[in-house]
Amino acid sequence: MPGAQEAVARTERRVARRALDREILRLAVPALGALVAEPLFLLTDTAMVGHLGAVPLAGVGVAGVVLQTAIGLLVFLAYATTPTVARRLGAGDRTGAVRAGIDGIWTALLLGVVLALVGAVTARPLLSLFDTTPAVVDAATTYLTVSLVGVPAMLVVVAATGLLRGLQDTRTPLVVATVGFAANAGLNAVFLYLLGWGVAGSAAGTVVAQWGMAAVYVVIAVRAARAADARLRPGLAGLGRVVRSGAWLLVRNASLRVAMIATVSAAAGLGVTGLATVQIALTLFATLAFALDALAVAAQAMVGHALGAGDAARVRAVTRRLVTFGLLAGAALGLLLALLAPVLAPVFSSDEGVRDLLPGVVLAMAVGVPLAGFVFVLDGVLLGAGDARYLALAGVANVAVYLPLLWWAGAAGAGAVGLWLVFGLGYVGARAVTLGLRAAGSRWQVTGAS
Repeated sequence: MPGAQEAVARTERRVARRALDREILRLAVPALGALVAEPLFLLTDTAMVGHLGAVPLAGVGVAGVVLQTAIGLLVFLAYATTPTVARRLGAGDRTGAVRAGIDGIWTALLLGVVLALVGAVTARPLLSLFDTTPAVVDAATTYLTVSLVGVPAMLVVVAATGLLRGLQDTRTPLVVATVGFAANAGLNAVFLYLLGWGVAGSAAGTVVAQWGMAAVYVVIAVRAARAADARLRPGLAGLGRVVRSGAWLLVRNASLRVAMIATVSAAAGLGVTGLATVQIALTLFATLAFALDALAVAAQAMVGHALGAGDAARVRAVTRRLVTFGLLAGAALGLLLALLAPVLAPVFSSDEGVRDLLPGVVLAMAVGVPLAGFVFVLDGVLLGAGDARYLALAGVANVAVYLPLLWWAGAAGAGAVGLWLVFGLGYVGARAVTLGLRAAGSRWQVTGAS
């Protein structure tokens, strides 16, 4: 009977959709907690150093910009590792999957050591480029120099997180990140207040916590390698693969950073009030990004695994469902922002000008957040497919579209609200077009273990 068969088919689709939803949430919810951990390190440092005075606080702020930029550019270590591990796992090659993760960890360690050595030599000259006082430069140099000791550990943590995500495990990174954050806060309190080490103590507490997290991940990786009979020594082919893939992702990450820096630069032309308002808006947007990035992490793990298994139909189903999740999450966050717009200003500023401007900017942001949900999810889907070259070239194209729009907004005197609309709809919209066009095709759906 056609009617009965149709009802059975609907039931089967509903059951399959619910199973897919459970898998997405199983990966995305723990990922959200782990994503918040690293920014919490810096927030903890900032909050505790704030009690030492304005100069130490300013120094941590300046050094933090340098550290965040470096780590933001090198986060490709996770993005390059996750899809490779997931693909090989999906293809039934757990040994190869773990080996790819081990190669990623070795690459992270080597890059971290090089970055720390280069940073130790260039820290003061680099920080002196900031338009600030010699006392702030001294504090920033102290904080950055000590923090550089923890950079190799920080990058090992990033790469090891990519290994576990590829193995479809986002719970372990959450546990490690939570314990690491608690240890960081406790160590900072001891070094800052009990031992009186000042800015150096704050950085030292974070360094110890980072190396502790890295040690835990190394133990986990060694156990996984032994269980899968995978080698622990680095392989030149594996290191080369991570670097090649990472080079494209570095271009992608750099394009994102250029867009953010250009936005801040344009906001500086609005005066102190406009710049402060846009800076608050960017902080809010970054906070929302954590929720949307959790879906992107699920996309990377699930898409890579399905492509490795040669299941193109599942890739399409996962993509459709994640896009739905992204749009719904974006709509919910946008609605929340719109409701909170009238009351957020007093929380972030006591300046009357900022309080007047911020509600309008927040409402403009709320309009574009669903589009951001679409973008973050598709970005994760294509990252999971290992489509790094396209993402890099699309990133450059997006910036090429955005910069003239940004110039036009400044020339037209669009103000803080207009500037945010150009960012939230113009730049994010350009990303939506380039990602949407790619996802609509099938060239990125390359199945197999590599």
